[in-house]
Formats: sequence, C-alpha cells, structure tokens
Amino acid sequence: MIKTYEFPEYPYIRSADQDAGTAVRRPVVIGGAGPIGMAMAIDLALHKVPVVVLDDNNTVSFGSRAVCYAKRLIEIMDRLGVGERMMQKGVTWNVGKVFFEESEVYSFNMLPEEHHRRPGFINLQQYYIEQYLVDRIQTLDEVDLRWKNKITALSQAEDCVRLTVETPDGPYELEAEYLVACDGANSDIRAMCGLTSSGQVFQDRFLIADVIMDPKCFPPERWFWFNPPFHDGQSTLLHRQPDNVWRIDFDLGWDADPEEEKKPENIIPRVKAFLGEDVEFELEWASVYTFCCRRMDDFRQGRVLFAGDSAHQVSPFGARGANSGVQDTDNLAWKLALVLDGKAPVSLLDSYTEERLYAADENIKNSTRSTDFITPKNEASHQFRDAVLNLSRNYGFARSLVNSGRLSVPSTYVDSSLNTPDTEAFAGRMMPGAPSTDGPVLRNGQEDYLLSSLGNEFRTLLFVDPQNLPTDADLAQLQALAQAELPVYSYLVSPQPLDIALPQGVELLVDSLGVVAERFDGQPGTCYLMRPDQHVCGRMRRFDADRVIAIQRKAIGH
Repeated sequence: MIKTYEFPEYPYIRSADQDAGTAVRRPVVIGGAGPIGMAMAIDLALHKVPVVVLDDNNTVSFGSRAVCYAKRLIEIMDRLGVGERMMQKGVTWNVGKVFFEESEVYSFNMLPEEHHRRPGFINLQQYYIEQYLVDRIQTLDEVDLRWKNKITALSQAEDCVRLTVETPDGPYELEAEYLVACDGANSDIRAMCGLTSSGQVFQDRFLIADVIMDPKCFPPERWFWFNPPFHDGQSTLLHRQPDNVWRIDFDLGWDADPEEEKKPENIIPRVKAFLGEDVEFELEWASVYTFCCRRMDDFRQGRVLFAGDSAHQVSPFGARGANSGVQDTDNLAWKLALVLDGKAPVSLLDSYTEERLYAADENIKNSTRSTDFITPKNEASHQFRDAVLNLSRNYGFARSLVNSGRLSVPSTYVDSSLNTPDTEAFAGRMMPGAPSTDGPVLRNGQEDYLLSSLGNEFRTLLFVDPQNLPTDADLAQLQALAQAELPVYSYLVSPQPLDIALPQGVELLVDSLGVVAERFDGQPGTCYLMRPDQHVCGRMRRFDADRVIAIQRKAIGH
C-alpha cells in the first residue's frame, strides 16, 4: 500500500474500431503505455502522426520504480510538454557523495557548468511521470490511448502488421503500418515475433526500500556507501524523492531469499541499522530485484520496432533504463514520421537500430563495469576496489576509477551514417551526432534557452557578426530553405540585437553572454544544421545553402 499517492483508474472505452466489422488500419500502433510508449506517442503526435496506444492495464505503474531522471530526459520532456511539471514536483540534485566504511571519500557534481536551464538530475517516482504523460496525451487529438486493450497475437504482411487485441468486450482485429513495442523487459510482442534478448544476468540481489521520513534527515543528494558499518560487506544507496519518501537500496548478495527479504519484519531492522533507532520512518514500498544487461540484436524487424526495456536492459546503477528508453523514442519518432509522410526512404528506420544499438552497448558497458565494481566477484577484484576507495580520500586520479554507477549521459552518435563529417576544424563537444548543449538566449525579447527553441524540425544555427551581417542573397536562401518540401528553419545567433528585417522562417536568438557561441565554437559565419531530435547533423564555417540541403538529405537517409 502506497500512502503518499492515490492511483488513478482510467476508464475502458469501447473504440469505433471494435464495431467496424473489418480490421481498421492505423499509421502507428504502440504496445505499452509506460513512460516509453507514451513519450513515443506524444512525439509522433507533435509530428502530426495519428497514434493508437494499447495497454492491458488501466492505471499507472505501481511502486516508485524508476526515480532518477537525467538532464537529457528532462530536456526531451520539455519538448514533449511535461518537463516543467516534472521539475515542479521532482527533487533536484547535482551533487553525489561516495562513502567507504565510516567516512566520505569524495563528492562530485553532475552539472559543474553554469548557464543550463535544467539540473543534472531530478528524482521523481515513475507513477507521477506516467500520470503527467497521460494528462498530456488527453490534450492531443492525434493520440488514442486505449486502456484494457491487450495485444494477444500479431503477424506481419508486406504493408502492415495485423494485430489481435483482447478487451473486456472481447477481441477485435487491428492493422498498423508500423507497430512500436514499448511493453517492457518481458515483452510479449518480442516473444510473438519469435525474437529474444540476450546478455548477462548478474548473480546479485538488491532490496529497494522506500521509506517516509523527515526530509531534513539528509540533503537532496545521491549518497552511496561501500562496506558501511550498518550493512557490513555490502553497499547501500540513498536518494530523496518527493512526498518525504526516501529510496534506500541495499545490496543483499546472491544467496538472499527474495520473498523473505521483502517482509517488513526483515526490512525494518535493516533500515533502523542505517538510520539509527531514534529516527522515525514508515515503510511505504519494497521490492527485491535481480538485474541483467542484455539487448536484442536488431531493434527493427520489418514493420515492428522495439524501444526501451523491450529492446535493451541495463542494471539500475547509473539511472540508464528509463533515460535511455526515452532517448530511443527521441531518436525514432521523427524518422518514422518522415517515412510515413513519404519524405524519407524506409531505410531511414535502419538508422534507429544503428544509433540506438550503439547507445545500448555504451550503457551496457558502463552498467556492467559499475556492477563489477560495486559487487566484486573475486578476492583480487575486492582488494582492488578497496584500494581505489582508500586512495580516493586524498588523490584525484583514484576518484576516476571509483564506480558507484556511471550516471546517465546522452550518447553522441559519432559514427552514424546520418552524420556529415567535418571538413574544417572545430573545437568543443558539438560534433556531428552530438545532442545539443544548452545556453541562455533572448528570443523575441524574452529570456529563454537554446534547447527551448530547438526540436521537432530541421533548423540551422547561423552565427553572425553584427558588423558583418548576412547578405540579401543569404537571407533569400534561408527563406527558400524554410519553404522547401522538407523545411529547414533558421536562427541567426548574434551577441546583440540586430536592426535587420528577417524573412519568414528566420528568427533571431540573442546570445548576449556568448555562452552558445562558446559551446558551439560559433565563430561568425559558422552554420550548424540540427536534427528534429536536437542532435547535430553537420556544420560548416560559412553558410552554404547547397551544403545545408546535402547535409539534410544525408540525415534523412539519402
């Protein structure tokens, strides 16, 4: 029983498709209304693609589940229209601390750089995010979210996926031009396709204990203990959540009995040993889990695409599960929309696997290393870990070896076939394939941020010098790009306001602090082309409309 949250119950509503007498064809059907499925649906709706979402339940996920959300996920949620609501409810944190035995060995900052709109992380129970996504979907005409609709069978034809859907009123048939599987680690859709997910299962068990207690007990930071006196020989992780709920994560070892460990009479003594006998708390929710790192070989099978845990799984250390799943949808939605609209070849969908398989392998590698460091499997590894932790008290070089969970950061698709490689020298991180950094700007005279101005479309960033403004010919070419069949809109990025008439499709961003120019190495004349998912397609030192078109064509799979 969760006392700090009242679970909504969404109604089953009979759809017109059930009375059609024949299978109705929909452009996209999504299996699963968790955070990944709903984020996918909203993103497609922003691209004006009608979507049907099917879920066999009629409420949000029970239990806090995923609670740590990285800066990049919040930025994506901003684009989807729920980021601010997450920020208002969530617990913001940037600082993490690592303890060994009885003392702190060092701390770190997940966002040491200034001038970003969003923090390094927020903590928020998964059920809140799902509720916010449902509320957002209810404002979108393009999304039909159907509760108590379970996919029980599927088959692929050349031009569609045929589905059998079970409901309280009995089964009905449905067709989808594309099916996106967002139905979790034990994906029924994956099984129906005869596919598997392979990898490593770790022989460790961990206890999650969500407890209600005074928020003043600890600061809103990530604290991780190796071999603490209150949990000898094991590890413990602490996070604060909203509603005065704290997540305590205890390493139990492989021999622990999951059913016994979930009993309150066994959890409460562990928590008391950690907090002390005098600290009052109330147990709200608990779970024992064994985790694995695994993935599918290909995230696309014909007209079925897999996202989130249905495609790949990682251990929870590093908060890479939900964060990477939402980045899957961020990558896939615009590509699927262009294919459905006939503006990109179907082969563009293969780049989804290409780019997100790279990200999945990156996440699995980091999660595996974290797990091996946190729970050493032999005496030599154990001695190495403890030696590193001891050295970390005084030596910076050792801190880079400490691994209490390498925390989620977005992938840069360095070798993507959609990138146009540089032909000139650039400094900084904004290489082709990189997700956009952020920075404060003035837009239409109002304070804003760069990432609030990017997304859902192709857009150039043209850095200008007020003393050497774009020519009339340049402005005419920018206007022509905005009027193309697949438009490319443009921002002029200037250190100060410009007294210049801008054509339709071209806007001004004032970078008065120079932060954006510095982070993009935006020397005057430099031009970037950004993808709809806010990743860099390519860049050049001088604006050339023909090169912009060529970079865009490569980015859509030509």
